[in-house]
Amino acid sequence: MGIALSACAGFRVFIPMLAGALAARFGIIDLPADMQWLESWAAIACFGTAAVAEIAAYYIPFIDNALDTIAAPLSVAAGTVLASSILPIADQEPIVRWGVALLAGGSAAGTIQLGTGLLRLFSSKATIGMGNPVVSTTENVAAIGGSVLSLFIPIVVALLLLGLIVWIFVKVLGRLSRARSRA
Repeated sequence: MGIALSACAGFRVFIPMLAGALAARFGIIDLPADMQWLESWAAIACFGTAAVAEIAAYYIPFIDNALDTIAAPLSVAAGTVLASSILPIADQEPIVRWGVALLAGGSAAGTIQLGTGLLRLFSSKATIGMGNPVVSTTENVAAIGGSVLSLFIPIVVALLLLGLIVWIFVKVLGRLSRARSRA
């Protein structure tokens, strides 16, 4: 569940955070003692407001590309926090816990964010930004659907998102190797 929610943070930063907070608030998941703040009503209100603003902002042409720059490090941070909160590593030493959370959750979120950012960049180039609302809608559906499904069928969602991560790596590395061979 931690990896699945973390990977969804690559589509939208705040939707998985909101889903995790609501799941903790309503007893679907248990949080470690130091992460109890995540299920507070204040955190839920902040994540909800931020999620609505994030969704709306991605429909503004060219602002969406600028947001990808900001979302890249934020998605890694959100993925790390979610993984640290949900993965069964809460009783580990802090350095181990946060290291595993960064490697598992942060890298999953960052890779998906990289892929969606590149997709939006190519969409902007090919359609002069007119195709970006389709990309944004797809990301919103993936973030919301993936976050909700992560709570109920986490292994399936995690495997699907890990497959997407591998596919993104293959595509990006393929492009890089073709670009180097041309240079």
